[in-house]
Amino acid sequence: MDKVFIEGLEIEALIGIYDWERRIRQTLVFDLEMGFDNRVPAASDDIAHTLNYKAVSKRLIAYVQASEFGLVETLAERCAQIVLEEFKVDWLRLKLSKPGAVRGARAVGVIIERCRQA
Repeated sequence: MDKVFIEGLEIEALIGIYDWERRIRQTLVFDLEMGFDNRVPAASDDIAHTLNYKAVSKRLIAYVQASEFGLVETLAERCAQIVLEEFKVDWLRLKLSKPGAVRGARAVGVIIERCRQA
């Protein structure tokens, strides 16, 4: 399976369960691997046939910036649904990191893998 990836996509979001978190925007970092057959775009050399990572990034940025979830788990799940459904990705691995959330750790977060339902 071919993979298209987005690495280190930083998005400001209102997220968290504590009162202080609900008053500030925090930087979240997204890493995505998306299963996509690259043979057609490779043969045609036409961006219309690709999984357009710029379009995926812009969609996630708009969604995350407008969201107000308490849990990174919920946000990760919703972002995975968007990519699978709107961009016709067959498989997705999404890592959502919350830098600075735990003292002494560079980041904490979740990694999920999902497949599109037939």
